[in-house]
Amino acid sequence: MPGERIHRLSHTREVAAPASTLYALIADPERWPLYLPRNIYAQRLDFDGVHERVRVWALAEGQIVSWTAHRTQDPVRRQITFRQDLLMEPATSMAGRWSVQPLAPGRCRVTLEHEFTAAPDRPQDAIWLAQVTTDNTRSTLRSLQFLAERWTRLDELALSFAESIRVNGPAELVYGFLYDVADWPGQLPHVRRAALEEPHLGIQKVALELTAADGGPARNVAGIRICFPHAGRIVHKATVPRPLLAAHCGEWSVLPDERGVTVVAQHHALLREDHIEQVLGAGTTLAEARRRIRADLARDSRQTLQLARHHAESAIRVL
Repeated sequence: MPGERIHRLSHTREVAAPASTLYALIADPERWPLYLPRNIYAQRLDFDGVHERVRVWALAEGQIVSWTAHRTQDPVRRQITFRQDLLMEPATSMAGRWSVQPLAPGRCRVTLEHEFTAAPDRPQDAIWLAQVTTDNTRSTLRSLQFLAERWTRLDELALSFAESIRVNGPAELVYGFLYDVADWPGQLPHVRRAALEEPHLGIQKVALELTAADGGPARNVAGIRICFPHAGRIVHKATVPRPLLAAHCGEWSVLPDERGVTVVAQHHALLREDHIEQVLGAGTTLAEARRRIRADLARDSRQTLQLARHHAESAIRVL
């Protein structure tokens, strides 16, 4: 628009990893919630191998923001250009480019460039956007460096699994139980307290106090949930994960069919190797920590799934 000033930012970081490794991390947006602390959820809306459209929810100074962007991937040049069409407020335009340049065997430089505009009569918007973009970019580059430099060990540090259950009851009641997280204390044995804020419809900020399976002290976790009632989905990302985890995200899915409902709890986690002995004791191995965290998450998920089934199957419906 006339009178709008284009603001440009560029951030660079050198990484002790091959350029192809770093590019692969940038090229897969659906893994960002696990890999990037400020990213809550990313959904590929379409992708033909080169051009893609991605919907993103992220944290910006504690606020939950969202946008949709077109991205064009160029794996030969290791560049990805992007432009937002559904904009992150209060930007009036936002675009940029990722580029990864090899420097030497096992070493590269990654650069993230942004250019944006804001309403000319609201200079505070441009200041806020510059600050948020800079903070989030620095956080993103730090995380990408950490992951790329440990790429050969990510399979050991990352953990993904799912628990599921069949329900002979209405999908709406199952989804309602999963949505009403504030009602979980007193129903779920592993949830002692729950605090809920809904800054926007379908966006939940949740803080839980959880009991420990081994009878140890309760632990506090917090996260953000994005709810899609028409699709029967609730995606979640921990902002304060369990002590053994660097990151934790996942999804509740309610899948009706002609015979009933399948309810699935998916988990994706990244372990904090430096906390293992502090939490589980000296000499505890990474493999033992993986088994422990999987058992804890699976136990909590099964309890929630079983209560959701009970809630749906035992409900009295007045016709």
